[in-house]
Amino acid sequence: MPVSVQFSLNPEAAILESVLEEEARKRAGLPLGSVMLRKKSLDARQKKRISYLIQADVYSADETPFIQEGFRSNNVLNAPEVHIVGFGPAGMFAALQLIENGYKPVVLERGKAVRERRRDLADICRNGPVNPESNYCFGEGGAGTYSDGKLYTRSSKRGNVAKVLQAFIDHGASQNIAYDAHPHIGTNKLPDIVSSIRTHIESCGGEVHFNSRVDGLETDSGSVRAIMMNGGVRLPVNRVLLCTGHSARDIFRMLHNSGVYIEAKPFALGVRIEHPQALIDRIQYHCDARGPNLPPSSYSLVEQAAGRGVFSFCMCPGGIIAPAATAPGEIVVNGWSPSKRNNPFANSGFVASVDEPDFRPFEAHGPLRAMEFQACWEQKAYSASGSLSAPAQRLEDFIQGKHSATLPDCSYLPGIISSDLREALPAQVSHAIREALILIGTKMPAYRSNEAVMVGVESRTSSPVRIPRDKESLQHPRLQNLFPCGEGAGYAGGIVSAALDGMRVAQMSIINL
Repeated sequence: MPVSVQFSLNPEAAILESVLEEEARKRAGLPLGSVMLRKKSLDARQKKRISYLIQADVYSADETPFIQEGFRSNNVLNAPEVHIVGFGPAGMFAALQLIENGYKPVVLERGKAVRERRRDLADICRNGPVNPESNYCFGEGGAGTYSDGKLYTRSSKRGNVAKVLQAFIDHGASQNIAYDAHPHIGTNKLPDIVSSIRTHIESCGGEVHFNSRVDGLETDSGSVRAIMMNGGVRLPVNRVLLCTGHSARDIFRMLHNSGVYIEAKPFALGVRIEHPQALIDRIQYHCDARGPNLPPSSYSLVEQAAGRGVFSFCMCPGGIIAPAATAPGEIVVNGWSPSKRNNPFANSGFVASVDEPDFRPFEAHGPLRAMEFQACWEQKAYSASGSLSAPAQRLEDFIQGKHSATLPDCSYLPGIISSDLREALPAQVSHAIREALILIGTKMPAYRSNEAVMVGVESRTSSPVRIPRDKESLQHPRLQNLFPCGEGAGYAGGIVSAALDGMRVAQMSIINL
C-alpha cells in the first residue's frame, strides 16, 4: 500500500517536479519510492507566506503504482447503433463510453468541425454575422471547445472524474490536469484535443456527422422511431441520447411541440466583469507585482444580496471576453483563457439567480418561460447598438448610477459601448448585483474600481429548462428510448460534469433497452 503524504512548498520549489518528488519520498520515508501526485493547490491566504499544498502517494520500490486508465477501445463498426445528438462534452464522452461497452455511436452535430468552425468565430469577433449553426456554442466539441477547458468540478460523487481527465491527457492535454486543484487546458489547445477524440471514435468504427441539425422526431407507441434532419431527411433510430447543450432553443421548442415533458428551470443572469490582471494579482497575492513562479490569480465570490444569490462564474485569469450569441439579434458574453493565461485582463461572470417570479411575464410560453425570459434580455442588449457591440459601464460608475464618459480597454473584440447597465438587466437583478458589489467592496476594496468594466449580458450560465428522466419521469409521458443528457437537459454544469453525465446516460441507454 502506498504511503500518503501532505506538505507545503514555496512557489519556487513547487514548480520543480524533482523537488516535489524528493520531498514526498522524504516525508514517506521511502527514498527509492515511486511518487504519484494526487493534488496540488495554491494557498495565498497568508500575506507573507504563499505556498503550494501538495498531496502525494509514495510507493515502495517493489510496488507497482496505480495508473489511472482512460477508455478501452473496441471495434464497433458492426455493433448495435446508438444515436447521439450533439458533440459537446456529454456527447463525446457518451460516445467513448458506448465504444468501451461494445456499441457503435452515431453522432449528429449541427455545427462544423473545429477547423471550419474557426472561420465563423473569426467573423463573429469582427462584429460580423452570427451563424446559428456554427458559433461559440455549436460545432465540434460544443461550447466547451472555446470556453478554455476549465475542468474543476464538485461532481466527484457522480462518476469517475479521474477517468475523464485521463481521457483528455490521452488525447494531448498536459499531465498536470490530473492533480491540479483547478485543472485547465486552454482554448488554444482544446481544438486539437477534441479533434483527436473524434478521430479515435471514428477509428473504432463510430461515426460523427457534422452539419446534421436535428429538427424533428417521429414517434410511435411511446418511442422515437426516426429523427428528422436538415428539414426533412429521415433517419431510423433505436435509441437516442440527447446531448444538445444549454443553448439549443430550437431543440427545446421541438421537444415541447412533440409532447416531451419539460420544465422551466432557474438559472442566473448578469454581466461579465473585467479587471486588469495585475490588479487582481495585487489583491490576491498581497503584493505590488506577481512573482515569476506564481500563476495569474483568480477569485471566487459569493454573496446574498436583495434576497438573491449573487456569485462570480467561470472566472478567466489572463483571459478574453467572447461573443457567445447563437442567433442574430442577441448579445451573449462568455469568457476563456489560453493555456498560459497570459493576456493582460482577468474576467469573470458576475450573476444573480433568477427564478419563477422573474419568469411570470412569460407564463404564456409554459415550460419555455425561463428560456424566453433569457432570450428577451439578450435581444434587449443587442438593440442598444443594433450590432454585437456590447453594452458596458465602469464598475464604480454602475454602483454610483453614473454614465461612463469613457470606457477602459476591453478584450471583447466586437467592441463595447457606454450604456446604463440598469437598462440592460431586469431591475431586480441589477439591484442585487449592485448590492453584492458594495458588500464585496468592504472585503476587497481594490476590486471596486473604475479600472474594471462590466459588459452585458452573461446569460448562458446553465440551461433554462430541465427534461426529467428516469424515476422522476414516471408521472409524466416519456419517450422510452430518448435519453436527455448533460447541460441542455439540466443535469450538468461544466465540461467534467457534462462528460460524467454523458457516460452515465450511455450506460443507462444500453441497460434499459
